[in-house]
Amino acid sequence: MLTEAIAKLLSASDLPEPPPADPLPLLAAWFEQARSSGRYDDPNALALATSTPDGAPSVRMVLAKAIEVERRAVAFYTNYDSRKGREIAANPRVAGVFHWPHAKRQARIEGVVERMTPAESDEYFQSRPLLSRVGACVSRQSTEIGSRSELVAGALSLAKAAAGGTPISRPAHWGGFRIMLTAVELWSGHEGRLHQRVRWSLEGGAWRHALLAP
Repeated sequence: MLTEAIAKLLSASDLPEPPPADPLPLLAAWFEQARSSGRYDDPNALALATSTPDGAPSVRMVLAKAIEVERRAVAFYTNYDSRKGREIAANPRVAGVFHWPHAKRQARIEGVVERMTPAESDEYFQSRPLLSRVGACVSRQSTEIGSRSELVAGALSLAKAAAGGTPISRPAHWGGFRIMLTAVELWSGHEGRLHQRVRWSLEGGAWRHALLAP
């Protein structure tokens, strides 16, 4: 009975074997499955790590807006003048982690960040809810403020102007980034810590995969 139970555990698999040549369609599928699961307020939450040129790290949550399979990229939007924006400008190499505990899945990514075009950022900005557009305009992210009431007052003033017909344009300090992926690691949790791990590295324009011990 014990050997049968262990054999069942060993045979359980969430990642295909052999692994696919390209990890992006599978990463995109996991991303969409997390969205459709109804388990999360923010299924697209990504812990994004940046660092200064001398290697001092920092990490925070951002909301990934798309897994762009053809571009081999993960897209997100933020304040260019924030700490992460400044660190990306100085050192564009980043790493990130998606964690979807309902499915016992984790996806680690690494890559080099590029800015989206102004037209792409403008288009996405105008698709955002009014309050999100207002917040992007009035918040000088990561800078010191005197009080939250000052921030709220600025937001109310801009919202009133918008209600009166004044258009809200994307501020120059806010826009889109793409993480141009150089590595993807997919992890699937299993009993007895007999997890599955596969890492893909981009080498010479093609993905090379390796199975890793858990």
